Amino acid sequence: MVAGELPPARLLAISDLHVRYGANREVVEALRPTSQGDWLLVAGDVGESVADIEWALGLLASRFDTVFWVPGNHELWTTRDDPVRLRGEARYRHLVECARRLGVVTPEDPYMVWRGAGGPAVIAPLFLLYDYSFRPDDTPTKGAAMARAQQTGVICTDEFLLHPDPYESREAWCRARVDETAARLADIDPRMPTVLINHWPLVQEPTRILRYPEFAQWCGTVESATWHLDYRAEVVVYGHLHIPRTTWYDGVRFEEVSLGYPREWQPRLSTPVMRQVLPPEN
Repeated sequence: MVAGELPPARLLAISDLHVRYGANREVVEALRPTSQGDWLLVAGDVGESVADIEWALGLLASRFDTVFWVPGNHELWTTRDDPVRLRGEARYRHLVECARRLGVVTPEDPYMVWRGAGGPAVIAPLFLLYDYSFRPDDTPTKGAAMARAQQTGVICTDEFLLHPDPYESREAWCRARVDETAARLADIDPRMPTVLINHWPLVQEPTRILRYPEFAQWCGTVESATWHLDYRAEVVVYGHLHIPRTTWYDGVRFEEVSLGYPREWQPRLSTPVMRQVLPPEN
């Protein structure tokens, strides 16, 4: 690289910013690209209130060349202290419009192509939700898994704050999202690799190391178990578990890019906050 030149553009990713925590807001305020051409993937759980989500996405959109956002469960919560009282699908659509006003790409927008180092690859932001089908082997039904969760006290807050309106259940909403998304992914040029971004992991394997295995049922759907192969993923980006790491399944790289809560990330201060997705790090 010639002196004075900026380094080549990178495709970067982060998730689970949880900006209601002051320390996490400081992290977001410090996030900056290393090149004018850097793109940033934000894989959900920016915050709970619409105001916090708009603040974080607006700041990032003002700094990075292109920002992509997919919702996590926290964005979909309807909390008492958020003036925006929308629930379920209406809340999601409101957040999509907020993101669009900020110039942020959402799961409802046309897919874009990364043509920088490591490309070309179609960038596909996804919103799939979950359907309680990630379960320990010894709890083969949702009823058994939920009973164990209640017995151990491991109940996701979604059960109280994430409403599926107008769908009859979260499972039904998930089913609709899976069907709609699969149809869009099938239309991608079959010669093109993809980068798939979803808040929840597309496969169940990452949940096998959870401290509380009962929590896995709120972590994805088995309906996406082969999508990394079906849609030629170069890499899959996800969050939610707060266990940042790189793993490989069926020869495909999976990047968990969570920041997490301060008590989780502060011991890792020596590691980069954003994960480089493309080009692959050596």
